[in-house]
Amino acid sequence: MKANEIKLEDWQRILFGNASPEFLLEVFIRTLIIYVALLLAVKWLGKRMSGQLTIIEMTVMITLGAIVSVPMQMPDRGILQGLLILITALLLHRGITHLGYRSPRAEDIIQGKPSVIVKDGVLQLKEMHASRVSKQQLFSELRSKKIFHLGKVRRVYLEPSGAFSILLANEAHQGLPLYPPSDRDIFKTMKADYKQSLVCINCGMMSDKEEIDTCEGCHEHEFIKAIA
Repeated sequence: MKANEIKLEDWQRILFGNASPEFLLEVFIRTLIIYVALLLAVKWLGKRMSGQLTIIEMTVMITLGAIVSVPMQMPDRGILQGLLILITALLLHRGITHLGYRSPRAEDIIQGKPSVIVKDGVLQLKEMHASRVSKQQLFSELRSKKIFHLGKVRRVYLEPSGAFSILLANEAHQGLPLYPPSDRDIFKTMKADYKQSLVCINCGMMSDKEEIDTCEGCHEHEFIKAIA
C-alpha cells in the first residue's frame, strides 16, 4: 500500500482493510473451522498438552499458533492449505514421540535428561549453572513445599519439562536455611537448643568442625549456622 493512500479519515480501510465487509463473516467461519480443528489436534496430542510442556510440545504449540493465523485472516489464502500444514505438524510430533518411545537414547536427545541439582542436602552448583537455575529460584520452590532447610532434602531433580521433583530424606538432619536473605529477623527467633554445625552458605555442605576456613565442596569461605 502506497503512503499517499493512507488517510486517517478512511474508516472503511481502518475497519475492514482492503477486503469487503462481507469478509468479516468469512473470517468468523474460518476461525470457527480452525478452532474446532485445533481442539481436535490438542486432544489428539494427549493430556501432556494441558500440563507442564516439554521442549517438543512447546515447539508444537508455537507452530500451531503460527499455522492458524494466516488461514483465519488472509482472504487470498484457503483454509485447506492451513489444515494441511496443521496435519503435517501433528504427524511430525507423533513421529518424534513414537521414536522417543522406541529408543530411550533418541528420547534423551530430543527431550533431554533430568538434572540432579540437590544431592543429600548439598547444592550441585555445576548442574545448576548448566541448567540456568538460580539458588533463589530453587529455594522459592522448596519453600512452597514447606521445606525450609536443605537437611530435609535427599534429591531435587530438574525435569526436562522444567518442573522440580523433590525427594525428601528418610531422616532429616541439619542443613542450609532457605529463608530469603531479606528476612534476617527470622534467624533471631530460632532456638539454639542443639549443637549447630557450620554449613557453607554457597553450596550447603556441612562441617562438624568448630572452625573452618574453606568449604570442601565449592572452596568458598563463608559459613553460617545450620538449622534443623
